[in-house]
Amino acid sequence: MELRVLRYFLVVAREENITRAAAFLNITQPTLSRQLMQMEEELGVKLFHRGKHNILLTEEGLLLRRRAQEIVDLTMKTEKELKHGAEVVSGEIAIGCGEARNMKPFSQMMASFQQKYPDVSFHIYTAIADDVKERLENGILDMGLLLEPVEISRYHYVRMPVEEKWRVLIRKDSALAEKDRITPEDLAGQPLIVAQRPSVRNELENWFGQAAEDVRVVCTCNLSHNNQMDMVENGVGAAMTMDFACNNDTLCLRPLEPELTSGCVLVWKKNLKLSLVMTRFVAHVKEYL
Repeated sequence: MELRVLRYFLVVAREENITRAAAFLNITQPTLSRQLMQMEEELGVKLFHRGKHNILLTEEGLLLRRRAQEIVDLTMKTEKELKHGAEVVSGEIAIGCGEARNMKPFSQMMASFQQKYPDVSFHIYTAIADDVKERLENGILDMGLLLEPVEISRYHYVRMPVEEKWRVLIRKDSALAEKDRITPEDLAGQPLIVAQRPSVRNELENWFGQAAEDVRVVCTCNLSHNNQMDMVENGVGAAMTMDFACNNDTLCLRPLEPELTSGCVLVWKKNLKLSLVMTRFVAHVKEYL
């Protein structure tokens, strides 16, 4: 498959319409249709459901879109790295991260690094640790800011300074809001919104102890404090979440008893030759911490 055709495919997948995609790409509609059919013949799969007014991806098409985007992103990233001279500290650093209070000190590191090297830019990809690690392995991301528990034997890492604390997000009209701290027994039988990551679920189950048998999970989710606030406000359940600034007047956060905390690490791959900009940034982070 040619990179050019992969880019064509991604535009069609985004526009869901051959005519609009062809106009965006500044090529004729028959040319674009022919390229797509040749791609399907080459791969031996059907990539699209073709309707009268739109064109939608099949299951195979959805998989190809994900991989094609990764290939295009990695190609662009490589081109940028190769264009910069050996002694010119410039380029982009791609970092994956979750929603964590450690983003504040990490942002301070980014800002101070840009003061020294103004030609450097950052790309932040927000996702759970499992997704970030996959992109690290594929070379799409340079670093990951990961919330523990997480397997990091394949990575160099530095430990971030802020301890991430677990909280329960509840409505202020809930009986739980009258308590200063929330115990596992308080949450037994309560509808709960919890993290989807299996390793995090295990941490929570350990915290619940004997009360784990009475845990009632009604929803799992990945990231997004705003989504959690909407669900809690509308009565889906109480959310087990990290400490964050809750800006909803109908909700409140309560600490756990016993306290539950998680560490946070900044990682990058072992046995990988770093670009000049990454070498300088790693040194900057270690000096800062």
